[in-house]
Amino acid sequence: MNLLASIGGFGESLWSYLLPFLFVLTIVVFFHELGHFLVARLCGVKVETFSIGFGKEVVGWNDKRGTRWKISWIPLGGYVKFEGDESAASTPDRRRLSEIPPERRGGLFYFKPLHQRAAVVAAGPVANFLLSIVIFAGLYTIIGQMIVAPVVKTVQADSAAAAAGFQPGDRVISIDGAGIDSFEDMKRIVSISSDVPLTFVVKRADADVTIVATPRMQATKDGFGNVQRMGILGLTPDTSDANFHIVRSDPLTSLWLGTKETWFIVSHTFTYLGRVVSGHEDASQIGGPLTIARVSGQVASVGFAALLNLTAILSVSIGLLNLFPVPMLDGGHLLYYAVEAVRGRPLGEQAQEFGFRIGLALVMMLMVFATWNDLVHLFS
Repeated sequence: MNLLASIGGFGESLWSYLLPFLFVLTIVVFFHELGHFLVARLCGVKVETFSIGFGKEVVGWNDKRGTRWKISWIPLGGYVKFEGDESAASTPDRRRLSEIPPERRGGLFYFKPLHQRAAVVAAGPVANFLLSIVIFAGLYTIIGQMIVAPVVKTVQADSAAAAAGFQPGDRVISIDGAGIDSFEDMKRIVSISSDVPLTFVVKRADADVTIVATPRMQATKDGFGNVQRMGILGLTPDTSDANFHIVRSDPLTSLWLGTKETWFIVSHTFTYLGRVVSGHEDASQIGGPLTIARVSGQVASVGFAALLNLTAILSVSIGLLNLFPVPMLDGGHLLYYAVEAVRGRPLGEQAQEFGFRIGLALVMMLMVFATWNDLVHLFS
C-alpha cells in the first residue's frame, strides 16, 4: 500500500512540475517563432514549417499557403524553417539553392535583401520582449503591484547594515542617486551588489542621512527551499498597513511599467554575467530545463498570475539569450549580416560553416553546464 502511495505521489509530483513547465515554455517558444514567422510573411518569404518542439511530429496541419504547422515530441524549443533551409537552424542548403531558377527565388529567404533578412531574424527576440511587456502590463492593470515602502523595521545584529549604521525606522530614499520607491527596489539593487559599496540616502527623523554600506554575499533560501547566493544587507521591511498597499495602473502606465521591468531584467542579466566573468558571482546560479521545470511547478502552486509573471521573465531571458552573437543563435545570424553590410558581400561558405560548428559547440557546452547545475541542485 505504501509503495502504491509513493508511486501515486511521484506521478502527481511529476505532473505538477511538467504541466506548468510545458505551459511556460510553449508560450515563450511560440511567440518567439511567431515573430520570425510574421515578419517573414510580411517580407514575402515562403515558410515551409512552423514547429513547436523538435523531433518526430505529434500533430500537425497545413495552412492555405503551404506552411506545415506542427507540434513535435521534444518540447525544448521550436523553429521556423524557410524554403531553401538545410536545417531548423536556418543554415542554407546551397546546393539546392543553386538549382533554383532566378524566377523562383523571390520567395526564398536566402535571396532577400539584407535588411529584410535581418528584420526576420531579429523579430524572434523582439517578440519575446513584447510578450514580456504585455504580460507585465496586464498583471499591473488587472492585479496590481504589491508595494512595500522602503522603511526599515529591524536591523540584524552583526550584519552589513548594522556595521554601516542603519536604524529601525529609516526610510531609504535613494541608492547611488537612483530613487527608491519600494523595499523590492532596494532588494534588487543590493542582491547584485555584493562586496560593492553603495551610497544610501535615508530619511531619519525629518533629516536626510547618507550611509555607505557594502552588501555581503550570502546563501539564502526562498519560500520553496531553493538556495540562492546574493548580496545581503540584513534589513527587514516594515509591512504594517501604513507601509503596504496594492497599486493598479491604467493600461498606458502599465505598458510603461512593463517596459521598465523588461529592461530591468535585461540589465540585471548583463550585470550578473559581468560579475560571473569577473569572479564576483557564482556561475552555479545558471540553470537549465530542470531548473525551469522545478521553478515552474513551485510558482504554479502559488497561482496562475505568478506563473504568468514567470513566463514574462523567462521570455525576456530567451529573447536576450538568442541575441548573443553566437552562430546557431539569432544573434549569430545578425553578426554575419553585420559583417556582410560592412564587407558588401556575405562571408564565404567555409567561414560560415566553421562559425556554425563553433556556435553549436558553445551552445552544447552551455546546455551541458546548465544541466549539470540542475542535477547538482536537484540532489543537494
